[in-house]
Amino acid sequence: MGYLCQGLTTLPAKNSFSVFHLTLTSGSGKPFPLVLSPLAFVQSPSPNLLEPFQALAGALRSPWGLLFSRLNSPISPRLSPNVVKALLTANADPNLGDDFSSVYEIAKEKGLHSLEVLVTREDDFNNRLNIRANFKGCTALHYAVLADDYLTVKLLLDAGANPLQKNEMGHTPLDYAREGEVMNLLRASEAKFQEEQRRREVEERRRFPLEQRLKEHIIGQESAIATVGAAIRRKENGWYDEEHPLVFLFLGSSGIGKTELAKQTAKYIHKDVKKVMAHPSFMLAVKGREVAKFIGSPPGYVGHEEGGQLTKKLRQCPNAVVLFDEVDKAHPDVLTIMLQLFDEGRLTDGKGKTIDCKDAIFIMTSNVASEEIAQHALQLRQEAMEMSKKRIAENLEDVQMADKITISKQFKEKVIRPILKAHFRRDEFLGRINEIVYFLPFCHSELIQLVNKELSFWAKKAKARHNITLLWDREVMDVLADGYNLHYGARSIKHEVERRVVNQLAAAYEQDLLPRGCTLRITVEDSDKQLLKTTEGSSTSSGKSKVPTLRLEIVEKDSKARKLEIQAPLNPENITYFL
Repeated sequence: MGYLCQGLTTLPAKNSFSVFHLTLTSGSGKPFPLVLSPLAFVQSPSPNLLEPFQALAGALRSPWGLLFSRLNSPISPRLSPNVVKALLTANADPNLGDDFSSVYEIAKEKGLHSLEVLVTREDDFNNRLNIRANFKGCTALHYAVLADDYLTVKLLLDAGANPLQKNEMGHTPLDYAREGEVMNLLRASEAKFQEEQRRREVEERRRFPLEQRLKEHIIGQESAIATVGAAIRRKENGWYDEEHPLVFLFLGSSGIGKTELAKQTAKYIHKDVKKVMAHPSFMLAVKGREVAKFIGSPPGYVGHEEGGQLTKKLRQCPNAVVLFDEVDKAHPDVLTIMLQLFDEGRLTDGKGKTIDCKDAIFIMTSNVASEEIAQHALQLRQEAMEMSKKRIAENLEDVQMADKITISKQFKEKVIRPILKAHFRRDEFLGRINEIVYFLPFCHSELIQLVNKELSFWAKKAKARHNITLLWDREVMDVLADGYNLHYGARSIKHEVERRVVNQLAAAYEQDLLPRGCTLRITVEDSDKQLLKTTEGSSTSSGKSKVPTLRLEIVEKDSKARKLEIQAPLNPENITYFL
């Protein structure tokens, strides 16, 4: 898999990267593999990258010859910058973190003895540092600062190394710098890097707006996306109140994208939704005593040292995106805490410590008034469709006007606000909300997108697991879209596809009707037959109207189709009733 070039071996690694090992020979003649630091992870390495190492391979006689192999002064100080330059020229990533966690985990992962890993780590690591300490996430810049190597630090910074990047312990390279020229260089670079980063982010937002990013993951809800996008844009560009956090209330039925929009917003702001998005569930806060789970228990109570779900996350990340799902189920004491949180931008935990979170974003979701919102939206959509028909629309834009509706201000004030006021019982709480965002039921064109997305999901599964190609047409999507339930949103489409398509696929596979590598097509059959074939002689009542059913057929090599005769797993005569 790899090749040897005067002591240098290139080995395949994860994510299409290659790890460069310098093979040294000990006195016993046993090869000694040595990883050349995080900088050695290079995408698509070319043979030209190996040329600088050909001269180095003969010159190096110990791990001391490379800067990042051992942080003491190298035998040949002029070699280290050459190594760094060669790697950077080959598009090495200077911001890649060290993945070394512990001796035992690495030994298990690489299939080595733990003692061998420990000895290698001791030889490769600076004797001034604790080899058992956690250096996971340290970049090449962290190690160069620890070595107090000004020239290498400058090379890395010039190549785009991030001086603000933190390791797993939360430390930046500056935290490890000594007083002197390296520290001064890092301080100057931090300010410069922040300005350049801000400029790049502004340009990126201009070329790829937030609304466009959100539409890639969320179907429909253009009004909700526009409202959230406008509020986030104000915050990003400095046009917001720094003394109060940004607060949203998402209203609408279940399964129409409220939680997903919150997650995608967090992912856009922080790039890693798992690390920064607190998700306290108000299902646990129905009782007043459960409030301690959010802010922490008072002194003397069990769990005092652990802290609360909310306060712990906000202490770690003051600008986190916090999702309060199903806020309508919250206990009144929780709403009191949230009132302080939204009004003052700070929160006092069970230990009496105040947490400042004015830069955080709070998103609440609720099903309150969802029925009224859904019925009003359907009424508006029906009126828009009738107006479109009266105009005898001549182009697609007139037809699509029925899909683009907005909730009127009168409806918000006369219908929605009294419902919210009656439920939350306090005007001051509603007054702290910056934006109330309305999520509307899906129109037919959006349902078709949902069906296509769900079928595509199962088509990928069929291809990956069984090498089966799954095909369908627009008529199939129309039939599945009829399974939409206003109260369950996109989840009803998911369940409809599972009931009418995936059930057939599973039964056909179990009955050995699907040869590996075949092509399956989903078709519509207008009949009153059961979804799965029953025994001969069984029939349905002639009085029932014909309902479109879905069938599976195999497409042969000559393009001819053969319908699958799938036997129902359970028939009435073989069901035993226990009385």
